Amino acid sequence: MGNRAGRRGTLGRWVSYALALPLALLMIAPFLYMAAVALMSERDSLRPPVPEHFAAALAALPVGRFLLNSAIFSLAVVAGQVLTSATAAYAFARLRFPGRDRLFLAYLCTLMAPGVLLVIPRFLLIDVLGWVDTYQGVISTELVSVTGIFLLRQFFRTIPRDLEDAARLEGAGEWTIFWRVIVPPSRPALATLAVLAFADQWRSFLWPLVATRSSAMRPIEVGIANLGGTYAVSWSYQVASARAAVIPLMVLYFVAQKYFIRGVEETI
Repeated sequence: MGNRAGRRGTLGRWVSYALALPLALLMIAPFLYMAAVALMSERDSLRPPVPEHFAAALAALPVGRFLLNSAIFSLAVVAGQVLTSATAAYAFARLRFPGRDRLFLAYLCTLMAPGVLLVIPRFLLIDVLGWVDTYQGVISTELVSVTGIFLLRQFFRTIPRDLEDAARLEGAGEWTIFWRVIVPPSRPALATLAVLAFADQWRSFLWPLVATRSSAMRPIEVGIANLGGTYAVSWSYQVASARAAVIPLMVLYFVAQKYFIRGVEETI
């Protein structure tokens, strides 16, 4: 019986591998195609890859500046969203004040509004402040995430209240409880929010396109779109830039995958 169960387990693993391998190849095929096209010559994509063409494509526009803008934009937004989402989620999950649930419901209702409807009011706001084509103009309207507040609120509600009660008996205030009792066990959820916020802002296109005017302020997504008009849709140039834009996200997911998976599991 033991040998038969072992053979069944081995057969089941091989079947799983046989099903998973084609799916894995299907998932990485677009990235392999990007790498191939980025190395191909501009005139004929069927010719052998040219390694020097990748460097030439990246030098065609200030891709380094685009990447720097995206990094500044994304990291600032991540810091802001983690801070605002954590404090707001703590208030909605732990504090008791009149109208708390109704206010939280009003926050959730904002998710039903398409983001494109808010582009014009946001632009008019930063235009009045004189922040068009500046870092603060692009960043300031992205510092609050209702999705992040909802995610952290659900996680904070799973933390036992006995820890807070013990801290209050020791004379701790709300800020002390928040930083020393709530935040430490919530690191997986905070890391999950940080990864999701970084990926979302790194791939952001519409708002940076509207809020910026000069090439020196544009992030990588807007810069790649400009390659189409400047170089008459050079696919090798666009794919080379897109490949450079994907690398930071791949590195981020590889480094933070443990915290990301744990945060998703504990939140759910």
